[in-house]
Amino acid sequence: MTKSFIAGATMMRALRMTAMLLPLSFGASHTNAQTLSLRLAHNLSASEPFNVAAERFAAEVGKRSNGSIKVAVYPSEQLGPNKEVLEMVKQGANVITLVDAGYLADYVPDFGVVQGPYLIKNPDDFQKLLASDLFKGLVRDAKSKGIMPLAFNWYIGSRHVIANRPIRTLEDFKGLSIRVPPVPMFNRTFVGLGARPVTLQWSEVYTGLSQNVVNAAEAPLPTIYGSKLQEVRKFVSLTGHFAAFLGVAMNSQTFDKLTPEQRTILVSEAEAAGDFLKKLTIEKEKVVRADLVKEGVTFVEPADILPFQNATASVYNEFPKWSPGLYQKVQAILQAK
Repeated sequence: MTKSFIAGATMMRALRMTAMLLPLSFGASHTNAQTLSLRLAHNLSASEPFNVAAERFAAEVGKRSNGSIKVAVYPSEQLGPNKEVLEMVKQGANVITLVDAGYLADYVPDFGVVQGPYLIKNPDDFQKLLASDLFKGLVRDAKSKGIMPLAFNWYIGSRHVIANRPIRTLEDFKGLSIRVPPVPMFNRTFVGLGARPVTLQWSEVYTGLSQNVVNAAEAPLPTIYGSKLQEVRKFVSLTGHFAAFLGVAMNSQTFDKLTPEQRTILVSEAEAAGDFLKKLTIEKEKVVRADLVKEGVTFVEPADILPFQNATASVYNEFPKWSPGLYQKVQAILQAK
């Protein structure tokens, strides 16, 4: 990596940490059994469907709670990278955060299977997993660790690769340096594909691509467009390696201090916002694809997805902390009619 990129990234992280820590000096005073002020933090841009759904969630919670719960939305890592904000949540901060299953796996290892490669063929099937006793058990385990998932149906699209060259076969992945978040599942998936994963925070991806720190990144189409990655890379290969379902979570002790009505409002509105987001994302993907083409992006259809699936199948055997037979249990749930 270039020295200027490292220095810039270090400064950005310092500024983020300041933004995260300062509000905590007064945040706790806003919480009691009756009233609560929350900040909803995420790493995506303000123009993306996720942020639209987050703003909708904030408005509906305020309305239904008659102002006893106030939610302010902070996009674009304004409060810091997702992993750091999740640790803040665990420690008791008055924050709701976007949470990836891979991040939750640091606290509840079995959560990691939810983010596995080529796990979901149809986004509608994910609801089977969310409704299962297995997933409800994962939520209980996360809650016991201080993290209360309010909903996990926030779909932001299938993840694809944007790079400096087309990806049509496994051979095309060889030697490709690709940005990944600090999540073992992402790292191992791209090692399995033959690429060279490099960890960067999302706010550093545009600069990392423009300075050739990495050759490629991966994300859903609305996120690629919202982050303007098409300005620095012109090939989007439709690998569909992950179906990007995210959650929103808050501190479990803070959640338990609320009235039953307030808890119901937060959970039901989080789920409703997720349903809204899924519809919005599916619509947005179609529009964004056309917009990307207008900006000079070439879309690439891999010759065959099956070799990618086969190359990443062994990833599910690389997590010794998972419960025995976890992947097989998840597959049984997803394939049930």
